[in-house]
Amino acid sequence: MEKEKWHFIDTGNSSPSFNMALDEALLDWHSEGKIPPVIRFYGWNPPTLSIGYFQKVEKEIDMDAVKEHGLGFVRRPTGGRGVLHEHELTYSVIVSEEHPEMPKTVTEAYRVISEGILKGFHHLGLDAYFAVPKTAEERDALKSPRSAVCFDAPSWYELVVEGRKVAGSAQTRQKGVILQHGSILLDLDEDKLFSLFKYPNERVKERMKKSFKDKAVAINAISPRRITLEEAKEAFYKGFAEGLNIDLVPYQLSEEELAYVQQLACERYENKDWNFKR
Repeated sequence: MEKEKWHFIDTGNSSPSFNMALDEALLDWHSEGKIPPVIRFYGWNPPTLSIGYFQKVEKEIDMDAVKEHGLGFVRRPTGGRGVLHEHELTYSVIVSEEHPEMPKTVTEAYRVISEGILKGFHHLGLDAYFAVPKTAEERDALKSPRSAVCFDAPSWYELVVEGRKVAGSAQTRQKGVILQHGSILLDLDEDKLFSLFKYPNERVKERMKKSFKDKAVAINAISPRRITLEEAKEAFYKGFAEGLNIDLVPYQLSEEELAYVQQLACERYENKDWNFKR
């Protein structure tokens, strides 16, 4: 039987505003029936701190540190916590909620989409698996994360290797379409990451940092050999094709589409009201 064809776009490194605007535009175009489902790979120039839709900048983020490190800054349209996008492969998946393979609940849809990421890790020779919280205590912990840092908290169907989280994802549903995007960490500068958030005091910061190291890890910290971005792209490209049982067809944005994305980037994702609104 012929496999379903999805678009595949690799936009390379782009500005934080362009990255978020393109994810939103792809969601819109898919909801309007203009394009099939999409898998997208991308990177960030400059390296960027993205925050979740509901995060409060003033309370949680040290904007002086963001500026000192020369980082970009953007609020995502998805929930979740702060992510430092630097040495990573970022992906997004855009697919209709009505797609026959997509379960109705957020968690189950997350698991189906993340099957592609799971297979990608296997292609890199890493023994990744889904961790499911088993106890009531673990489930309650998901509802009240202690930290503003994304990789600090486990969630349903988290992808882990050797018990530590290796990919962080967030999901939103708008206009009948699921947008899931996330980070696959190749390397991580933990000191830089933890300098970007506000803490009640230094002791709490150090405790959070230690706890984080026990829970999250970058690919190259556990891989027996160094994995490059190109290798990661190849592995996760194959992973998504296998995990979702689809054929990926390369897609190039038209000039009109690019102009639309750039306008959206400028109007929304470079807008202080959007980025600092909470």
